[in-house]
Order: sequence, then C-alpha cells, then structure tokens
Amino acid sequence: MGTEILTPPLDLPPLYREVALREGGDAFAQACAIAPRAGAGTLVWSRSYRRFDVAVVLEPDRPLGPARLALHAGMVALADMLAVHAPPETPLAFLWPDRIEIDGAAAGGVRLAWAEAAEGEVPAWLVLHAGLRVAFDEGVEPGTRPDLTSLIEQGFEPVEVGRLVESYARHLMAWLHEWQERGPRPLAEAYLARLAAPQAAKRGIDPATGDLILRDETGRDERLSLAAALASPSWLAAAGVDE
Repeated sequence: MGTEILTPPLDLPPLYREVALREGGDAFAQACAIAPRAGAGTLVWSRSYRRFDVAVVLEPDRPLGPARLALHAGMVALADMLAVHAPPETPLAFLWPDRIEIDGAAAGGVRLAWAEAAEGEVPAWLVLHAGLRVAFDEGVEPGTRPDLTSLIEQGFEPVEVGRLVESYARHLMAWLHEWQERGPRPLAEAYLARLAAPQAAKRGIDPATGDLILRDETGRDERLSLAAALASPSWLAAAGVDE
C-alpha cells in the first residue's frame, strides 16, 4: 500500500492536507483506507517518476447519485492540468466516462470510490483518484503500443511529478468550487466539450446521477449509467496502474 514519508511539502492550497507515499505506493488504496478518519481535503500521492498517482478525500454534502459528478470535476481538472503542461495544440479528449486520451492514445483517467450508502443517502466520504502514465517502463520502446501513450512520449517537457500534483490540486479545487457555487451545468458543459465518444445528435449529463444521456436524430434517448461504468474503470492499464 505504501508508507507515508517525510518530504518537502507540496505547494498546495490551504484546504489540502498532503500524504506522500514512497515510490510504488498506491494512492487510491491508501486514501480509501484512511478516508473515514482523514477528513476532506486529504491528498495522497505517490512519489513516482513514471506515474502520476493522486487521490483526494472528499466529504460530499449531497446524496450519492449527484455526488458522483465529482468524477466529472476530476476529469476536467486533469485535462486542464495537462493543457497547461502540454505542447501547444496537443489534442486532449475523454472517452466515457473516465478515460483521458492524448492525441488518440490512452494516457490515464479518473475513478471514484465511496463509503457505503444508498443512492438517496449522503455518503460519509468519497475518494477521487487520478492516474496518468508519465513515462513507459524501461525496456518499452516508444510506439510499440500505439493504443497507449505517456506524457514524455507526447512531448511534454520533463517536470517533477510533484509539480503536476500541485497544478492538478489547484484545478480540482477551482472546479469543485464552481460546482458548489454555480451548480452542475458548467461542469457538465466543460466535460462534454472534451468527450470524444460516444457521439450523438445531442448529449447531456443527468445532474441527479451523472449518467450520460444520448439523443439521436429522431429524439430517442439512450441513458448510459455512470454508476455501472465506474464499477470497471477502463483506463488503469493505460496509466500503468494495477487493478
């Protein structure tokens, strides 16, 4: 699971509490383990040179269904962070619901865990986890897996992972604040603007569940369940994360 270590603290907004893990630590597992006692704003990250591995504990103020829109906040914040550090005009896109691609190849994504609760109940905590492949393992030649990519392979400037964590934390806080102050519409619009697939004549996010609503040319709607999709994250191997 990884051991908490003493390191120079990250430059995080005041509401965060940092927990740093050694190389190879599992930020998601650690955050889920300590979430019941750690409190909102606890940010767990792994000091890895090859992986961006960050999990944030949240304490929602709404029932589980609408609280799952935290996943969309995590996705938009992750894309905003990448856009800051990417070469100009680098294509960044989402695949429903939790996978992020850079120039058409999978680089990572976001997943969500929560304390046991019914759909109409407020869960005691959520854990929002974001993962990216920063660099391929030694011995893996670039281009041998065209369906997968890394930040280094995409021409990102070499940067300490801690600096990426700081940037992500600031963007995440901004989007959580936007959601709190203005409701789910701006968050849904920002998420849909980067959603490459699935396509439809019209698309929307159900604010009560986070489900994706697809409307075809005839006006017929199809609903894709966010809760069901989150049961099997599609991006873990892309980011070099073990399930």
